Amino acid sequence: MSVTASKLSYPYITSDPHIAGGEPIIEGTRITVRCIAGYYQMGMDVDEILTSLSHLTAAQVHSALAYYFDHQAEIDQALAEQADEAQWKQQALTHPRRGG
Repeated sequence: MSVTASKLSYPYITSDPHIAGGEPIIEGTRITVRCIAGYYQMGMDVDEILTSLSHLTAAQVHSALAYYFDHQAEIDQALAEQADEAQWKQQALTHPRRGG
């Protein structure tokens, strides 16, 4: 029997439309799975991530990495967009000013 990613659950991973735009986060924090994936892509292992984010547990980081590996294409795309300086400049130029 095969299990698809949509049927998997990830302990410690949740989303809230009021936090990080509804991105998957580590429950009880504002740390996104994308953040953990970014650290991982920079070459950090779980212990190094835990040193940087000492309020997390190893289980939380492993759960975030499991989510990342099951949704890698989508999260990698978000990371690429986040790192795209031209995209950020364009967004800043087209974003309406608020209050003033």
